[in-house]
Amino acid sequence: MIRNLWDKILFKVIPFVAKGVVLLILKSMRTELLGEEHPREFWRQGRGIVFSIWHEQLLLLPAVYHGPGLTALTSRSRDGEIVTGFLRVFGIGAVRGSSSRHGMSALKEMVRLSRSGADLVITPDGPRGPRQQLKAGLVQLAKLGDAPIIIMSFACSRGYRFASWDRFLVPCPFSTGIFCYSPPFFLREGEDMESFRLRIQAGMEDNQRRVARRLEELGVSAV
Repeated sequence: MIRNLWDKILFKVIPFVAKGVVLLILKSMRTELLGEEHPREFWRQGRGIVFSIWHEQLLLLPAVYHGPGLTALTSRSRDGEIVTGFLRVFGIGAVRGSSSRHGMSALKEMVRLSRSGADLVITPDGPRGPRQQLKAGLVQLAKLGDAPIIIMSFACSRGYRFASWDRFLVPCPFSTGIFCYSPPFFLREGEDMESFRLRIQAGMEDNQRRVARRLEELGVSAV
């Protein structure tokens, strides 16, 4: 009973504390947002996008997304409950599920949202890794939802990395940060799902190199 009460307190308090921390960090940082013309074109059309971002880079996402509305896939674990609460204080919806628990029902709901024109965000290496290895769920969702995939990448000059499977990144205040949207990816005619998955994997690596290069142009290196 005490554990359940403590969990309820944590689930209520942590998201608001985290939101305050994120906003303070962002306000102190020097940031650039590259490639926002890519999602803006689909926003003008009222067409939904599936955004793909590595799990380790999630922290600042809610504060830099400028679209009409976003829904994320989060796990049904205890950590997933905290993440869901954090997203909600930024006005981001959540569908609970993962590849191992309630995966099919979550996929169906995400497909329904995508077809209705909603923006979705997936961490394709979550919820447990391997780190920066893209799983098939992302491309399956894009195909079934008939939606483009746009990659979101982030890098910063100074930050703290947790000793977790994803080496989760928390940028330091007053650091330099670069956010970047990629051009859209579509499933090509006759392309099999594994080839599509590998193409998105390569695209995420390329986009990550782009933000790292931009930091170098500014005279700093990515952590």
